[in-house]
Amino acid sequence: MSMILTVIISILVSGLIFGLLGYFIRIFTVSGELRRTKDAVEGQIRRAESRSREILVEAKENALQIKSSAQGEINNSRRDLQRLETQLETREENLRKQNAEIKRKTENVEKKDNSLNLEREKIQKIESEQQIELEKISNYSADQAREVLIDNTNKNIEFELAKLYKEAESEMLASADNKAKEILAASMQRYASEVVGESSVSSIELPNEEMKGRIIGREGRNIRALENFTGVDLIVDEEPKSISVSCFDPIRKQTAVLAINSLIKDGRIHPARIEELVEKSKNEVNREVRNAGQKAIFEANIKGLNNEIVELMGRLKYRYSYGENVLQHSIEVGRFAGMLGAQIGLDPEICKTAGFLHDLGKALTHEIEGPHAEIGADIAERNNLPPKIVTAIREHHDREMSSAESYVVAAADAISAARPGARNDSLERYIERLTALEEIALSFDGVEKCFAIQAGREIRVMVNPEAIDDIKASSLARDISSEVKEKLNFPGQIKIIVIRETRAVETTGDYS
Repeated sequence: MSMILTVIISILVSGLIFGLLGYFIRIFTVSGELRRTKDAVEGQIRRAESRSREILVEAKENALQIKSSAQGEINNSRRDLQRLETQLETREENLRKQNAEIKRKTENVEKKDNSLNLEREKIQKIESEQQIELEKISNYSADQAREVLIDNTNKNIEFELAKLYKEAESEMLASADNKAKEILAASMQRYASEVVGESSVSSIELPNEEMKGRIIGREGRNIRALENFTGVDLIVDEEPKSISVSCFDPIRKQTAVLAINSLIKDGRIHPARIEELVEKSKNEVNREVRNAGQKAIFEANIKGLNNEIVELMGRLKYRYSYGENVLQHSIEVGRFAGMLGAQIGLDPEICKTAGFLHDLGKALTHEIEGPHAEIGADIAERNNLPPKIVTAIREHHDREMSSAESYVVAAADAISAARPGARNDSLERYIERLTALEEIALSFDGVEKCFAIQAGREIRVMVNPEAIDDIKASSLARDISSEVKEKLNFPGQIKIIVIRETRAVETTGDYS
């Protein structure tokens, strides 16, 4: 028992000893950790203090650098301000000097202006005195003297202008005349058509007098039917074996002629048969019109024309002007215009087409009011032909033209119309034209006599040599030409020749 107790006590004592030993060991261990922790903390504190001192030193250095840089900039700014201030002071001083100079010059100008005013007043006074003296000497007032001076100056200027015009005209004619002759000669040599000898049909031959009565019909019913169906006037006069057809429309006239000839051949003449044959004649004339238009286009070698224009050109087959067939004239003008255009560097197709269509409006002059040139130009424009063609058609009879093609077409028209025998004219119209030419020339001052010669193609004007000098003679010829162009409508050209001659006459004494 005591053994057990002893063992238990020993165990307890051992446990107590070991517990105390563990306690002291743990205390020792904790104290070491505390020391190590304290050392670590103190090391961190020392390092932090060292880093803070370094940061403080760097901050001080940066602050010193910033301060130094700012101070340098401030110093630069101060220097710049000082320099600008110096410049402004210099400029201000210069402006003060300039202002003083300007004031001095202004005073000088005012003094000179006052002096000039005084001198001007003196000059005006002297001029007034001179004007009074001149008026006393010349017996002219200032206004009268001014008018005389202006009149003399105008006369001198007019003389010099006329002289310059005459010299320029001579130089121009010397070069242009030869060139124009070459171009026209080349064109006319390439195309020489036959002289037109056709004339419009207005009389129908009858086989006998009985046929005249049958055409008239009982109580005139047949002739009334013919006039109603064809739109023409039939004239039955005392001339044997013939009747006359009168109508302003050549198509109607041709229709009536064909219908009457068909009635004469058929022999059955009554209103129903007349209506039937007139309708057939209309169809036949329409076919002839289309064929004539197509033939003319092929002959003139024109391309791009539509059916309306072809038909209108075909109608010109039955239209005559001064005895000249208009369709044949149009073909000829088209060819001439194409040749002339090619000679002077224009588009020959444009010129040829414009020349061919220049009298297009004559196909409708009996239906539409207005000049045939305007009517033809409107038709061409409506059918979308080129503007140059439209302009040439419209201007080919104008005195002033806007394109070279217009001049070419007008020249070709004049060449075709001026050929010998191309146009016929009545004696009355011929005499009227010659009389009108002479009256126009005689209406000018200084003209003593005037003679129209060469069938009206030339006018010889005799002038008073004392009233018209050589320079005025040129101006007079030009003025007469302009007046003729304005007042007369004529084919071709008219030459104006002004003749001025001085004669010295002396009679010998009587020695008998």
